Amino acid sequence: AKHANTPKGPSQRQLSVGEKVRHALTETLQRREILDPLLENAVISVTEVRMSSDLKLATAYVTVFGQDNVDPYVQALNGHARFLRGRLTPALRQMKYMPEVRFRQDDSFDNYARIDALLRSPEVLRDTQGTADDEDDN
Repeated sequence: AKHANTPKGPSQRQLSVGEKVRHALTETLQRREILDPLLENAVISVTEVRMSSDLKLATAYVTVFGQDNVDPYVQALNGHARFLRGRLTPALRQMKYMPEVRFRQDDSFDNYARIDALLRSPEVLRDTQGTADDEDDN
């Protein structure tokens, strides 16, 4: 069953192409090729690229170092999406067509921060340290 009707998560090809796109976008951003005052000094990290099943759309998730409000950066990147798409060509030579690229804020770091804050809360610390202290007494 090579073409199952219910795919479980992204295919190996989607993951592979997504990683190539992520790498190419990261290199382009590091070379500071985009002439945009907002982006020129920003440290932008492309944390993940998710490919659509037909590989025609690449959704790049980004964070911006030291910035709480990433929206202006995401908007600027989306404004330069066509330029950035052109920069993918060498990395994706083997593909029939270049995917459209769209940028989104990566919220997973916010989730990590929330979880981290929860783990450091007095209630959770009391509960987790209580068991550790009991073991130390033995």
